Parts: sequence; structure tokens; C-alpha cells
Amino acid sequence: MTRWALFAAVPLLAAAAVSLAFVLRSSGSSSTSTVVPVADEAAATWAPGKKRAPAFSLRDEHGKPVSLAALRGRPVLITFIDPLCRDYCPLEAQHLSDAVRSAGTKPTVVSVSVNTAGNSPSVLALDRRKWKLAPQWKWGIGSAAQLAQVWKRYGIEVIVAHKKIAGVTVQQVSHTEASYLVDAQGWQRALFLWPYSAKAVSRALDALGPASS
Repeated sequence: MTRWALFAAVPLLAAAAVSLAFVLRSSGSSSTSTVVPVADEAAATWAPGKKRAPAFSLRDEHGKPVSLAALRGRPVLITFIDPLCRDYCPLEAQHLSDAVRSAGTKPTVVSVSVNTAGNSPSVLALDRRKWKLAPQWKWGIGSAAQLAQVWKRYGIEVIVAHKKIAGVTVQQVSHTEASYLVDAQGWQRALFLWPYSAKAVSRALDALGPASS
């Protein structure tokens, strides 16, 4: 498929009221477009106690509840991944897993699905194996309405399109590729926009200091 990118201006309610352009990338697309430089710093940061991370309550790939409130006491990386994607999402997932492995402060990673068609346990288990995800990785899945609510709270745009290729209708999901770092007290501390380096995330994690028990 031909890679296509959309740009959406998403306001970030930070102290300086910054507005950034988020890149939406489509699943299953080729990588023939212009290469974007890898960022070695967060796209935005917040001081402790300045911005509370939006709450959410979903379930993981085993059907167990997963919520931001239940994870209080340790850092959390919240990312947004298409389980059926086979180009950019696996790379981002591997970068996050590498960051977790190299960081002294180990966070929980909650990967909120942006494609309900890929939320079956078999697909999520396959991704875990093929993408070599860190043990701290949890999938966050739910109904389309539940997931859409989380996307909205975190400024994630998800666009689903259908096109016919050789007479077969193919679904294409484009979404904002962003990851948020939340500290052990539930405050939003950093935003990373893909493509970013594992080193940038690892450095931000270590800057938080030891997590409380």
C-alpha cells in the first residue's frame, strides 16, 4: 500500500499552552516517503505536579483490569499501537521495550490499542513474541467506545479508511504515534512523538528517580 500521512494540530494543555503537530501514520503502508529525523529529546515536558495524566480503565490481553489508578506507585509509559500494524508500530514497540530494558527505573508500559480488529488474544500474544516486548508491557483493550474515550483524552487521532485492492476491501488505520511518560504519582511528565530514540525515553525515565513501592 502507499504510505500516507495526515497532520492534525493537537493542543497540549501545558503551562505554556503549547500546540504541536502530530503525525498520523497508516498501518500496512510502505516506507517510501521522506525520512523523518529520529528525536533524541521529548517533544514536550511537564514539571512535577503540573498536569495530571487522564484516567482510564481498560482490560489487558488476559481480560484483567488495567487502569492508571491501579498502577500508581511506579512510572507508566502510555503508548498507542495498532496490533495489526506491521511497519511503524512494531518499531515503536521495540524502541519502548529497549528503553525499558536499559533504564534503571522500570515502568509499566500500557499499549492502548487503536484497532479493535486486532484485539484478540492470539494476535496480541503473537505481537508479544514477534516484537520481543519487554515483560513490563501490558495491552490496553476494550470496546470501540471505551478506546475512543482514551484516545480523545490523550489527543490521539484515529482514522479508519477502507479501500479496494484487486477487488478486496482492505481496512487502513491511521493514528497519532505518541507515547506519554507518567510518573509514580500520576503526573504527566513527557510526550514523545514517533520517531524517537529509545535513549530519549530511557533518559526521561531515569530522570524521574527511583519509583516508590
